[in-house]
Amino acid sequence: MSSGATADATTLANPRELPLELPASYLADGRTLLSWLATTDHKRIAILYAVVITFFFFVGGIAATLVRLELFTPQADLVGSDTYNKLFSLHGIVMVWFFLIPSIPTTMGNFLLPLMIGARDLAFPKLNLVSWYLNLGGGLLTLAAVLAGGIDTGWTFYVPYSTTFSNSFVTLAVLGVLVSGFSTIATGVNFIATVHYLRAPGMTWFRLPLFVWAMYTTSLIFVLATPVLAVTLTLVVAERSFGLPIFDPARGGDPILFQHLFWFYSHPAVYIMVLPAMGVISEVITCYARRRIFGYSFMVYALVAIAMIGFFTWGHHMFTSGMSPYAALVFSFLSFIVAVPSAIKVFNWTATLYRGQIGFESPMLYALGFLGLFTVGGLTGLFLASVPIDVHVQDTYFVVAHFHYIMVGASVSAYFAGLHFWWPKITGRMYPEAWARFAAILMFFGFNLTFFPQFIAGYLGMPRRYHVYPPEFQVWNVLSSAGAAVLAAAYLMPLGYLTWSVFFGSRAPNDPWNASGLEWRTTSPPPRQNFFGNPEVLAQPYNYHPESTPPIKDQPRVPSQGSLT
Repeated sequence: MSSGATADATTLANPRELPLELPASYLADGRTLLSWLATTDHKRIAILYAVVITFFFFVGGIAATLVRLELFTPQADLVGSDTYNKLFSLHGIVMVWFFLIPSIPTTMGNFLLPLMIGARDLAFPKLNLVSWYLNLGGGLLTLAAVLAGGIDTGWTFYVPYSTTFSNSFVTLAVLGVLVSGFSTIATGVNFIATVHYLRAPGMTWFRLPLFVWAMYTTSLIFVLATPVLAVTLTLVVAERSFGLPIFDPARGGDPILFQHLFWFYSHPAVYIMVLPAMGVISEVITCYARRRIFGYSFMVYALVAIAMIGFFTWGHHMFTSGMSPYAALVFSFLSFIVAVPSAIKVFNWTATLYRGQIGFESPMLYALGFLGLFTVGGLTGLFLASVPIDVHVQDTYFVVAHFHYIMVGASVSAYFAGLHFWWPKITGRMYPEAWARFAAILMFFGFNLTFFPQFIAGYLGMPRRYHVYPPEFQVWNVLSSAGAAVLAAAYLMPLGYLTWSVFFGSRAPNDPWNASGLEWRTTSPPPRQNFFGNPEVLAQPYNYHPESTPPIKDQPRVPSQGSLT
């Protein structure tokens, strides 16, 4: 796309309004290690988060690789039962708590939220830095548990195994997750306060970009749901370490209580992973389709509805744990209902693409991959919302495939879409587009080859968390393990060419995609104070074409309706 396309009415004046002598970017605002570790700049803290979650992503990925190697054959050829239990536990704990949940909010959310609303920083810059240290501390505690001997409870820490019978380092790992939970609460409070109090003049609620709405609704879940997780994990530590009879039925406790408490948080946690991804996809699709987002108001209401209804659907994780048929019916109904706003979003994204001037740059390829994977994951979620089907496939690889399509396939595709979309703004450098497109296509192919066979194996009855299995399931596991190798290559490639681009990539213009957001009206990379002047917003977002006309090819930039004062 040429560099002077449509300007958003929510954005500022064009780059000609920038001063002739620009101050140094945020990357040059101190070059020592201490200047990074003590920074309160939201952009630098986003980079710190990105470094940490990338590390944990590869730790969890190594564990997954060993799991897939073990499952290549029906016998226990590589590791024993105890080691296998610790491998899938390590994979789940690290990936869920230290990559998927913080991935988009703490990196892109931290970097972009103030820029998108015309703020200089988050509302509480020091609290933002504290939240990073809490996240890092929680991760190090969990790694200490791994190095001390590992955890074998799975990522859910189910009682009574985790409190009574496990001989692994459960307490240390639980404390690590508990500490990281305080990090997410702090981030949520910071984002909510920022959106409420630091919006630029004229940035009304229905002029907010959908990415900001996604961060806002996610932050509400952070603040409302994470304390329940904190209490639950504290009770696990109390029973395991001090012998309190909370979940032990022999002493009057109730192990099902743990499941209710845990899933009351952990099902909304799925939307902590998915809602930010939806925000990213909304920004990317509207940019590369050169179209206004279809049904902006409905997209906002859908985000809010998903966040709200998600608090009432936790029971569908427990259809086989023991509940009345009436409770199961209610949870099943609500699980179907929460699919409605998700379907609205998929429909609106598709309608945005209709008759658009679509460009197939790498962020758009990742976004289209998200649409396919999220749709498959959502449709199979309806299977699991149906009680009879759920009873049949519970604790099989069907469930594993479903939540990986949502939590990994969709969320990670959106993460890479956003990373490639905003990389020029973050680093001031362009990456090799051909390699990025190849990685996006390879990731979509590798993911489906990895996880779609697991739907079939699970439906046929292969249970999860077993490393010795009947030979009739081997063909599906061979396909899945082969796909995992392709997927690993697709995940490694961006690490290579994005790192290369930092040192050797061409300089990025301020708005390389002709995008519409407020973040593109400053330099690449931005200065410490984000903007040169005071942003003022006068109209709706996503003004890629006049409201009364369809988009046309190579349409010139609409005159700016914002200004710097």
